Amino acid sequence: MGAIDNTHVPTNVPVEIQGKFRGRKEGTTQNILTAIIFYLKFIYILAGWEGSAPDSWVLGDALSRPNGLKIPEGI
Repeated sequence: MGAIDNTHVPTNVPVEIQGKFRGRKEGTTQNILTAIIFYLKFIYILAGWEGSAPDSWVLGDALSRPNGLKIPEGI
């Protein structure tokens, strides 16, 4: 495993759910988790979490999905 990181990407969502998608900064964002290996190849991407979601929730979701993020043994 090279790195796991969450990033916030600006997004447009319906007015009635904008509160959930408000991040720490101005505007609405989507929280996206990515994992890459050492030579910068993406091995996992999870998009769709609202900007206000804690990173630990997004990581927990990625690890709990049937085809989710798999951490190699010994890492």
